[in-house]
Amino acid sequence: MTGTSNEIDPWVRSVLRCPVTRAELVDGVGPDGAPELHSTDPARPLAYPVRDGVPVLLADEARPL
Repeated sequence: MTGTSNEIDPWVRSVLRCPVTRAELVDGVGPDGAPELHSTDPARPLAYPVRDGVPVLLADEARPL
């Protein structure tokens, strides 16, 4: 990781995919202002939390967008 604890290295970001839909993930912010990764799947957009700079890519942790 680089910089702050909430940043994800670019090479890691390039390989991350939504575990449910396999769509690309992009940076986002949750309703509480916490960092998230948002799925780009138009049919089933999901958000995954990022905790201490680590993306939590578990289907049970995802929330619908």
